[in-house]
Amino acid sequence: MSLLVLTWTLVMVSSWTADSRQVLLQDHIKILYPPISGQAMIECDCVNASCDSVYWFRSNPTHGHFQYLGKYNNADRPMYHSGVNNSHFKFSKKASACFVLRVLDVQKEDGGIYSCVLKDKSNTEIWRTGSFLQPGVIPPTSPTKLMTPKSKHACRCPKKRTLDAFSPAECKPRVLWPLTGLAAALAVSLLCTLYYFSRLPKKCRHQFSKARTKH
Repeated sequence: MSLLVLTWTLVMVSSWTADSRQVLLQDHIKILYPPISGQAMIECDCVNASCDSVYWFRSNPTHGHFQYLGKYNNADRPMYHSGVNNSHFKFSKKASACFVLRVLDVQKEDGGIYSCVLKDKSNTEIWRTGSFLQPGVIPPTSPTKLMTPKSKHACRCPKKRTLDAFSPAECKPRVLWPLTGLAAALAVSLLCTLYYFSRLPKKCRHQFSKARTKH
C-alpha cells in the first residue's frame, strides 16, 4: 500500500507542477530529536535563489493532521494563520538566505513533518522536503565496536547466493519497511502541501483586503 500511495503521489506532483513556475528540490529529510519542553529550530534555505517570502506547513500523516502555519517575508513581517499560537511557533531569519521556524516548549503532539515553500521576486515557488520532528525520542547512536567472540549461530550469508535466494529467516533486513513508511509519509505530506498551497493565494488576498479595509 505504501508503494502505491508513493507512486500515485509522485505522479500527481509531476502533473501539478508541469505548467507552473515551481521547483521541487529533492533534499534529504532532516530528522530532529528535541527534548520535551525544549526548543526545535527548523531551517528553510533559499540555496542560490533570492527569496522574498516563505510559507510554513505542518503535517502528521499518521493522524491525518495537516496545518498551514503562516507566512514570513524579508521585511520581518510574520503573518500567522488563524488559530496558530504565535507564542509557540516563531518565524524569523537566520541569515540573508535562510528562514527559520522555532517551536518553543516542544510537546509530544508537535511531532510530524514541517515543510516550507519559498517564493522569490519572480514568483517562482521553491518546494523543500522539510524536517521530521520527533519530540522526546532518543536519537540513535553509532554502536560501539567491541571485539566479541564469534558465535556459531551467527547468520552467515553465502557469497555465491543472490539476494532473491534467501528466505525471510535468513539475514532479514530490518531497515526497509521503516524507510518505506517514512517515504510514504513524506509523499502524503507533499501532496497535502501542494493542494493547500494551490488554494492559498485566494485566501491570502481575502485576508489582505480585510486588513486594508480596517486600516
